[in-house]
Amino acid sequence: MKRLTELYEKDKPREKLKAKGVTALKDYELLAVLLGSGTKDRDVIALAKDIVKLFENDFENLTLEKLMNIRGLGPAKAMQILSAVELSRRYLIKQNVKITCAEDVWRELYEYTNKKQEFFLSITLTGASHIIEKRVVTVGTLNQSLVHPRELFADAITDRAAGIIIAHNHPSGQCFPSHEDRRVTQRIKEVSKIIGIELIDHVILTKESYFSFLDEGEL
Repeated sequence: MKRLTELYEKDKPREKLKAKGVTALKDYELLAVLLGSGTKDRDVIALAKDIVKLFENDFENLTLEKLMNIRGLGPAKAMQILSAVELSRRYLIKQNVKITCAEDVWRELYEYTNKKQEFFLSITLTGASHIIEKRVVTVGTLNQSLVHPRELFADAITDRAAGIIIAHNHPSGQCFPSHEDRRVTQRIKEVSKIIGIELIDHVILTKESYFSFLDEGEL
């Protein structure tokens, strides 16, 4: 098993990082630093290069299972990589991304259109409509017993949000809101008025399209 310290001096990603800075490293070298070591069958560079190939082919749908399909990558290191990716995503989200319409919401949450269950989601916003946080609130069939305004607005209050957008996916691919979708929307709208955090929109997501309660005059 080759560790970084066993590589030739010129090939050590950590030494290169120290000497030239993090931006000088290639993608696989950055991953090698994260991994720290390879396995008894595969050195760290070969392992890192395989992970980069997975990133290039299917980064948007990256999962723990897909990472663990890479030969030599066990669950601990796979979770380490997945956590680093998610942390990066969360901080990139905060870099001045602005929501201007329902299509922006659809694009921001597009990854959930592939889910087999309904995910109820929230996006908290500043007064200028910049994203503060994206969250999964509940997973399961959408109904009033599962969607608690208390949980939804507790996070929004913590974020000091001026507004909130709610969304959920329809695994069936049908974009039209159900009776329960409308009931949930109305309930959350009433609570938002009491709390003073504006409910800006409720967007139903499918792979091909979306439905906006705001655009359709139902909010």
